[in-house]
Amino acid sequence: MVQGSTNWNTELTQEWLQNYVDDWVTFYRKHTADGELASYIPELEKADAGSLGITIIGNNGMTIRSGDVETPFTIQSISKVFSFIVACMERGVSYVLSRVDVEPTGEAFNSIMHLEMKQIEKPFNPMVNAGAITVTSLLKGRTSDEKLRGILDLLERILGYRPTIDVDIYESERDSSLRNRAIGYFLLETGVLESDLNITLETYFKQCSINITVDDLARLGMVLANDGMDKLTGEEIIPRQIARLAKVLMLTCGMYDASGKFAAYVGIPAKSGVSGGIMASTPPRVREEILPFMDGCGVGVYGPSLDAQGNSIAGIRLLRHIASHWDFSIF
Repeated sequence: MVQGSTNWNTELTQEWLQNYVDDWVTFYRKHTADGELASYIPELEKADAGSLGITIIGNNGMTIRSGDVETPFTIQSISKVFSFIVACMERGVSYVLSRVDVEPTGEAFNSIMHLEMKQIEKPFNPMVNAGAITVTSLLKGRTSDEKLRGILDLLERILGYRPTIDVDIYESERDSSLRNRAIGYFLLETGVLESDLNITLETYFKQCSINITVDDLARLGMVLANDGMDKLTGEEIIPRQIARLAKVLMLTCGMYDASGKFAAYVGIPAKSGVSGGIMASTPPRVREEILPFMDGCGVGVYGPSLDAQGNSIAGIRLLRHIASHWDFSIF
């Protein structure tokens, strides 16, 4: 494995960067043994626990891909970023924030304890399940397919193709998500939801079951890194204010109850999902030395073996290593 300081001024070719990433993926793949698959969703337990892959896409189009990048997986909680964005685009930022807050919780992503104990009027943020289910209820549409359309339309504009739903994962989540149903009933009782509970939950399970790849996550992350602008096409896809707000939520709440440590040690906006995906956004940055992807990039990571917080255990370690060596931190 590559160690020590590196003179990036003389080594910033794609071949050099590819060799480094290949070495790092090989090294961190063994860390998959330290985690476990998401067994509480039966279909997710069928994944290969030893998988690890990463894609980095720069604003200039340079792409580094290494490891298990061809493996499709479901977007899971990363969808919360895009349901929030779509809700803000459809209903307005002020209205959405009147229904869900932007504060970190320090609790597990599927916790409902803080909702009742603190007697809050709205969920803490859109990245925990209670907040995400609330946001899903705000999406326009009378049926789950109509509500889902806005999310799929946005993803299609960015990715260039329309993602599909993994029916097996959807049915597995629908049939096993007792905790999310409990959260939904609590939100219904407190008057937070704006659409029928069953339609809201059906939409939520479907949005989490959208199929993507690490390449997709990297491209999504790149658009967010540039405040909603696709630098490869010159198109503004997401309004700047909404894209920036989404990145703030990713940085402060995107890695569940490990968000604070991730912000401290990695320092870039990111969102994880229990299928093992991580989407990260590195904006353009100014440094005295020349470093890889100085003009910004999007990063997609896949590693289904999870840590205790529900994040890809090898994926986080790989991303932390790259962010440290290439100084991705926004701080």
